[in-house]
Amino acid sequence: MTLSAVATLPLLSMTEALPGFPGHRDYVLVTADGDGRLFWLQSMAPEGPRFLAIDPGRYFPDYAPALPPAVCADLELDDSAEARLYCLVTVPAEGPAAATANLRAPLVVNPANWRSSQVVLLDGSHPIRRPLRR
Repeated sequence: MTLSAVATLPLLSMTEALPGFPGHRDYVLVTADGDGRLFWLQSMAPEGPRFLAIDPGRYFPDYAPALPPAVCADLELDDSAEARLYCLVTVPAEGPAAATANLRAPLVVNPANWRSSQVVLLDGSHPIRRPLRR
């Protein structure tokens, strides 16, 4: 990806760094597959981390976690229904067929200002490792 292509993407500003990556708060979300089913959450730092992510609604249509009011306030979301959610994906050594999505800790994005935060949900009904395969 060229620098000019990155410049046209919205900059996600994390209110808190992702666990384990304290020096990285600015990311872009880049499509990884061309059809919007897979994304790269890419740090803007030259040697920063990159995570595979999905829009959970495309894989799990019933996924509608209750977002804590404090998170909505922090992201300046007037209505939690306006939030965009993304879930980080783990691809284990067994390969892509065994990939799982973390539904317990979605990335919540306010599309009006691109403030974002990873939220650990207290609701135990959302698994940390939900298989992507149906």
